[in-house]
Amino acid sequence: MGKDKLRKWAENATFNHVFEPDLKEAVRGVDSDVKGKWATEVFSNNNPITLELGCGKGEYTVGLAKQYPNRNFIGVDIKGHRFWRGAKTAKEESIPNVAFLRTKIEFIDRYFDKDEVSEIWLTFSDPQPKDEKGTKRITSPVFIERYKKILKPGSLINVKTDSVLLYELSKEGYLENGYDILQDSQDVYGQLVNEVDDDLKAALEIVTYYENRWLLEGKKTHFLQLKV
Repeated sequence: MGKDKLRKWAENATFNHVFEPDLKEAVRGVDSDVKGKWATEVFSNNNPITLELGCGKGEYTVGLAKQYPNRNFIGVDIKGHRFWRGAKTAKEESIPNVAFLRTKIEFIDRYFDKDEVSEIWLTFSDPQPKDEKGTKRITSPVFIERYKKILKPGSLINVKTDSVLLYELSKEGYLENGYDILQDSQDVYGQLVNEVDDDLKAALEIVTYYENRWLLEGKKTHFLQLKV
């Protein structure tokens, strides 16, 4: 185990805005103590909560929090050493509307109550090319149904990806299941940002480190938005 990972884990443990519950409890079906209490006990306000699931380094979570100070944002990922960077940035820049949760996405309803979440972002998720049933791909209808357990009716789910495969598999599943697709674009920056309102445009124009590299290589960014 690398010393850098250990250092980041140790620093995460000192952050009040990082939550690392025992995963074994979720596996056993036990709800987290923070479930239903994010607004009152974590953020101390009643602002809407947005999740970034599979948040990686947390760049998008932090970027969204800066864009929308009247909303609360929680980055979720199983790899704490990755979102350490976002957590540290939020600490250094005193961004009050950011938190991070270390867990597996399949147990998300152990940490959030019914109607507790208002929006979800799935940014550059693993396409899981061998996952025919969609039980691992977090943009699949299997996971969308899980997210609906914690989302308020009429909430948005945003899928932003550089993967043609993930875009196509996700869209196919959404159409098969009759989901309400509000936005569908294979070229976010060449097309979509010029067509949407300023609110969504600001969110779409957050570019992560790796996305910038992919754009320089000529790859296009794809986007799907669902209303559930």
